[in-house]
Amino acid sequence: MNVLNRRQALQRALLNGKNKQDAYHPFPWYESMRKDAPVFFDEESQVWSVFLYDDVKKVIGDKELFSSYVPPQQSSSIGNSIINMDPPRHTQIRSVVNKAFTPRVMKQWEPRIQEITDELIEKFRGRSEFDLVHDFSYPLPVIVISELLGVPSEHMDQFKAWSDLLVSTPKDNSEEAENAFLEERNKCEEELAAFFASIIEEKRSKPGQDIISILVEAEETGEKLTGEELIPFCTLLLVAGNETTTNLISNAMYSILETPNIYDDLRTHPELMPQAVEEALRFRAPAPVLRRIAKQDTEIGGHLIKEGDMVLAFVASANRDEAKFDRPHMFDIRRHPNPHIAFGHGIHFCLGAPLARLEATIALTALISAFPHMECVSITPIENSVIYGLKSFRVKMD
Repeated sequence: MNVLNRRQALQRALLNGKNKQDAYHPFPWYESMRKDAPVFFDEESQVWSVFLYDDVKKVIGDKELFSSYVPPQQSSSIGNSIINMDPPRHTQIRSVVNKAFTPRVMKQWEPRIQEITDELIEKFRGRSEFDLVHDFSYPLPVIVISELLGVPSEHMDQFKAWSDLLVSTPKDNSEEAENAFLEERNKCEEELAAFFASIIEEKRSKPGQDIISILVEAEETGEKLTGEELIPFCTLLLVAGNETTTNLISNAMYSILETPNIYDDLRTHPELMPQAVEEALRFRAPAPVLRRIAKQDTEIGGHLIKEGDMVLAFVASANRDEAKFDRPHMFDIRRHPNPHIAFGHGIHFCLGAPLARLEATIALTALISAFPHMECVSITPIENSVIYGLKSFRVKMD
């Protein structure tokens, strides 16, 4: 199956799944699939889907059996990045980019993240109602990732437009929708490539303390990241640092507000916030599904998956597997242990996980501390099968 056909098959499979579920409440569908068809083959799209914890973990973590590789010359900028690479190049690039996400680097950014958080809260303090996504959980991560990358944050709205498009899917399975989507996405790719190419050149001549400068200067076994590798990685960081963390913060706060007594519990015991963030990642995973290609014939749940077959691993379903988690449908901020796989597993475990955890912990602690009482007014889910979160989340305070 060529790359274009694989992309179309992936989109069809995701749309078929989307049609069977509520955008922000897909969990009954996941539960029924775990029970009735834990390893499912979609005849229309010719794509496998797996829903149980052990099966999902195997698909996303076994690099000998499953590949993330997509041929670069026919893929998108994110498709050309580290998430779609296999060893040995994945290992080489990951060893370089790890330098930008060490505990020491993250610790240095903690005061600045706290400062941005406090500044955002001050803007809506005193109001009786605000949109938590628009006013808080969206601007915080995009400002942070902009500063981390070393690019001007005044491009924030453009960053949002770019990243939203890169994680979107066509409106339906029609050829017209597919063509319109590809045209818009290709334009976005060109704009992003030009933008980051300019920034990278600036950093080569005048490096700073930001991530792009670290990556430009980093060497590993005599190799540097080329411009062709840097641009996709910067794009990946922009999208992941924006979309994933925004949705983590929004999903976490919604889960806190819908569960009785949790808001007051966290206000009284802020030291529980790191555990609450982990539970939010399990309970409402921002990246609900990951894609892999079988590298050889293998068996999962009694089904033969052939070499070259595409497999969708439903992480959000795995995180609610009754065989792995006690009372999985309960949001429990004291859950222990909590072996969720919201950030992936194996060699592709999310590089930005420490940053996302840090941002969410700081943001939610500050927000709950600032307002003695908060309640949900309304939500508007993101209508997208690739990411899971809220487009709008209106809350009111006393």
